[in-house]
Amino acid sequence: MNDGPRRDGAERRPAEDDAPDQEYARTYAAGYEEGVRSALREVLGHASRGHTAAELRMLIEGRLARLSEEVEAKRRAMIAPPSRPSWGSLFRPPTATRPWVAPLGVPAPPPAPKIGPGRTVLVREERPARSLELLRDGAAAFPRVAFVSLHPPAVEGLGPERRVEIAVGEPGGGGGPPTPGEIGGQLRAPTEAAGGALVYVDALEYLATEHSLDVVQRFVHWLVGQVRDTGSALIVSFDPRALDAKDASRLERAFQSVL
Repeated sequence: MNDGPRRDGAERRPAEDDAPDQEYARTYAAGYEEGVRSALREVLGHASRGHTAAELRMLIEGRLARLSEEVEAKRRAMIAPPSRPSWGSLFRPPTATRPWVAPLGVPAPPPAPKIGPGRTVLVREERPARSLELLRDGAAAFPRVAFVSLHPPAVEGLGPERRVEIAVGEPGGGGGPPTPGEIGGQLRAPTEAAGGALVYVDALEYLATEHSLDVVQRFVHWLVGQVRDTGSALIVSFDPRALDAKDASRLERAFQSVL
């Protein structure tokens, strides 16, 4: 083809959208928009859980502290060479279903623990999701379920006669929100009753902002021992971004299973 002057004498110019600067600008703007959307969705998610302004500030500061690492990980993932399928696997005839085997160097996901008497599980997640699955699966194994939560979740088949809700964010005996010690006192009756109780906790971040971290750590260790001694069980949903690595490790070591 002839890329010379057009017949009408006008000089041929590349389309504006094909210019490298325009492509760079579009890519940058799209990435910026997605980053802002992601940040706002995350803040809305935390706010919907009933976090106070102090809690939101702590969670956001923790995320900002790791932002450079997340961006670098994302950059490396984008420039990594794409994985290519093996041609042999494409032409191999189908066989019977085989059990999944993790690729070399990739650990298999841990199986979900069975919630039973004496079991303690810590679930690391930004918002309760997997912990709620464990709660719904294990609720039938206990005569009662105790909730330490700002917003106790609904559980299908769990009637009010089997629910024990600890009002974490409401005034207690001292006029303010109940302390971890007061919450522990309210948990004695359901856990020490016949058959024990399944205790569900998703308010540790809130307690950590209202009280010292050492107080919350002592409460967790007491609660782990209480459910073990009474044949109860414990599920804790916790956002690991609320603590630094050292404090989060101290918390994890108190549990039998960490997901």
